[in-house]
Amino acid sequence: LGLGLWRRQAAVAAARGDEEGDRELWQRFMAPPVSGLRELRRRRRELRSRMELLIMETQAEVCRALAALDPGASFAVDSWEREEGGGGISCVLQDGEVFEKAGVNVSVVSGLLSEEAARQMRSRGKALKAKDGKLPFCAMGVSSVIHPKNPHVPTMHFNYRYFEIEEADGTKKWWFGGGTDLTPTYLNEEDAIHFHKTLKEACDKHDLKLYPKYKKWCDDYFYIKHRGERRGIGGIFFDDLDSPSKEEAFQFVKSCAKAVVPCYIPIVKKHCHDSFTPEEKLWQQLRRGRYVEFNLVYDRGTKFGLLTPGSRIESILMSLPLTARWEYMHTPPESSKEAEILEVLRNPKDWVH
Repeated sequence: LGLGLWRRQAAVAAARGDEEGDRELWQRFMAPPVSGLRELRRRRRELRSRMELLIMETQAEVCRALAALDPGASFAVDSWEREEGGGGISCVLQDGEVFEKAGVNVSVVSGLLSEEAARQMRSRGKALKAKDGKLPFCAMGVSSVIHPKNPHVPTMHFNYRYFEIEEADGTKKWWFGGGTDLTPTYLNEEDAIHFHKTLKEACDKHDLKLYPKYKKWCDDYFYIKHRGERRGIGGIFFDDLDSPSKEEAFQFVKSCAKAVVPCYIPIVKKHCHDSFTPEEKLWQQLRRGRYVEFNLVYDRGTKFGLLTPGSRIESILMSLPLTARWEYMHTPPESSKEAEILEVLRNPKDWVH
């Protein structure tokens, strides 16, 4: 996984007298944290530090789970800095036997919110009070999109993030957002039920009302209006989460992040060696075209990234597949497997009752 250099650096740090427990923790990451190990230790009780540790751990857990399924491939680990403040770690696997493209990114950025980004937030009801037109912010998150080669293995996306803004009077506004969703090329009801049940269990630990609320939000959010269909079969999605308390919101996000591997990896294992036809591969390419359309036209996270000064375009567009296809006025035959998935994308189902 490209961890050799990082492990040597961690060993050197340990030799300088850092705590043994920290050393073990650091070696689980894909690269050194953006904020630095000393700084994270210094403010380890602050939620910002705990969230950064969570996204680092989530990145490493997911990367290792994916690499175990595609042993002939490896993740390129790319640490980058942002001139305006902060940086990130991009981990990308390409052209493996199982995964055509799998990216798991961490970003921890800070600076001044751009006018475009502030306008986008105000359109969602955020009453942000700037001082001399400036709004200091801090944003961090882990984001992943996984595009398998086999059309019987679904694409999966997840993202969990924390945002903090300091207003003119020094007041800090904060919120969490995120979600996990599945985009199959072909419908497999057992997979859909497993995926949704796993996410429901994570939500139910905190409040039985959360899963139905965030499941509907996911179906509504990942809607390709100009096609009249959803991007996939959903999952959960939420944004602007700032209640019931910061600690409770963080614990909910942690439960959701920990559900990523168990909700998806069993599906990959089940289907990664399934046989498929050229026609099924073609349908996968067409469905990926829809994925690209949603991300570039509607996705709020993509838009925010593109509007943020100093943002890293390579990491933002990691969500796009290596290959996709668009055919003019393509319509699958009635009663076909291709038509079956379209029916679900146009009319979302309840998978857990």
